[in-house]
Amino acid sequence: MSNKPTLKDIISANHRIKPYVTRTPLHRYLSLDRILNAHIYVKHENHQRLGAFKMRGGINLVSQLNEQERVSGVVAASSGNHGQSIAYAAGIFNTEATIVVPEQANPGKVESMENLGANVIFHGKVFDESHTYAESIAMDTNRRFIHSADEPHLISGVGTTTLEIIEDLPNVEVIIVPIGGGSGACGAGIAAKSINPDIKIIGVQSEHAKAAYLSWKHNKIMESPMETIAEGLATSTGYELTKSILRDILDDFILVTDQELDQAIVLNLEKTHNLTEHAGASPLAAALKIKDQLHGKKVALIMSGGNLSIPQLKIALKQNT
Repeated sequence: MSNKPTLKDIISANHRIKPYVTRTPLHRYLSLDRILNAHIYVKHENHQRLGAFKMRGGINLVSQLNEQERVSGVVAASSGNHGQSIAYAAGIFNTEATIVVPEQANPGKVESMENLGANVIFHGKVFDESHTYAESIAMDTNRRFIHSADEPHLISGVGTTTLEIIEDLPNVEVIIVPIGGGSGACGAGIAAKSINPDIKIIGVQSEHAKAAYLSWKHNKIMESPMETIAEGLATSTGYELTKSILRDILDDFILVTDQELDQAIVLNLEKTHNLTEHAGASPLAAALKIKDQLHGKKVALIMSGGNLSIPQLKIALKQNT
């Protein structure tokens, strides 16, 4: 499947995944209202069973594998949450999953993948090396390779997050969403713009891994050094499908520093009492950066995940308390 997903695909995905995912809350935080001079709502995808929004896409995709693909098994590369989602979905639909992760992958996410039954292989210093190796495994063993972003079924699945936002807050004006490979932002934009084209979709990425930003800005696939601490935002190249969708649906794309991500982790912990990983904190970091543009608006921040390691939390707290 190579076509861009539509609202109809997202609605179908919503029915398909409903038995397996949590309908996460959208909470308003008055303390964040005061800081940002806006009406701030947080979509708590960190409350999913796996602590991240990605499971929506994994379930939607794996549920639609054909019989031969299920018998053979699937292969994916992941810095964490994508791998968890594929491992979880593989368990539901009785197929085997092999996940290739970078050598320094988040230990908690790796443990989760293994607990979910996946065969985890460590390969490469960075995600893109893991990605290349996973593709070679899939080709050599004739198994379905599941890309972390350029998969229409993944995009449709994660787009259900925004359906829920709009159901709970029909007059939302701005949605801020993290971007790594871009599936989450693509799903958010397709859902929101199809329902109300006036909703602003703002993406956010670390300036220390800005390949998706550069690809969006220049409308061609670009590469950039991947030096961020935010594994959920860490890709060194843009991807064709997500780049083409982001060009159509993003109203703005904000870059934040890793220091600003750490600050947002601590602020989220203090004001919302939620632990977020760096990607999950990035919408708040972006909101703080464009505060003047958000004045008086109803803003939804997608807290995409909460899988922060203890060492990462210690660093954030040490630098910001």
